[in-house]
Amino acid sequence: MSGHSKWSTIKRQKAVTDAKRSAVFTKVGNMIAVAAKGGTDPSMNFALRLALDQARAANMPQTNIQRAMDRGSGKLGGAAIEEVTYEGYGPGGIAVIVECATDNKNRTYPEVRTAFTKNGGNMAEPGAVAFQFTRKGVIRATFTGDADDAMLAAIDAGAEDAQTEDNEMLIYTEAKQLAAVRDALAGAGLAVTEAELSFAPNNTIEITDPEVARKVNNLMDALDGLDDVVATHSNFDIVEQE
Repeated sequence: MSGHSKWSTIKRQKAVTDAKRSAVFTKVGNMIAVAAKGGTDPSMNFALRLALDQARAANMPQTNIQRAMDRGSGKLGGAAIEEVTYEGYGPGGIAVIVECATDNKNRTYPEVRTAFTKNGGNMAEPGAVAFQFTRKGVIRATFTGDADDAMLAAIDAGAEDAQTEDNEMLIYTEAKQLAAVRDALAGAGLAVTEAELSFAPNNTIEITDPEVARKVNNLMDALDGLDDVVATHSNFDIVEQE
């Protein structure tokens, strides 16, 4: 799962440095709207809780949050927000899953296809890529003290796997156990900074060629830059050259 971990870190760093606030609000708003279709009470709708957490982390105004919830619940009328997933391959043969939230698939599909074709990739048929991934819960947390103690706390909370680096921890759970593990970690004193459902690669493809690595990053940047894209997942692991 190292490729997933490293790419997640890259994305978080890039989000801090170069994401436009309006684009972030659009993406998170779409996530909230999709989640709100399952109910507007976050205590009963964990997907909505996760989306609201991301909204707060992005300092999204409450008015924007409420508008997104109203949109998802149908209060505002208009075209419904739908979840749609696309699959494809990128430079170096990497596999890519693209999760979108859209009110117009006739707009979203061509945008995703263009991002692939302009950056050395191509779209794939549904299911052609997905089998290379497993749906997992992914939690990021910080801890103080001994890393071994933090690992034991994660295992006791129900984690399937965990990795530590400095005072940060990346934790994997079964998809259905994400909420329970997240709450257990918080109860054990770990500071949960992010929790989400993700596609974790079953195996990773090492990218050692700097030019291929550049093309891979360009593709992922292009996909992440689309307003309708809420998450991207891939199986590459860029190996840093000494």
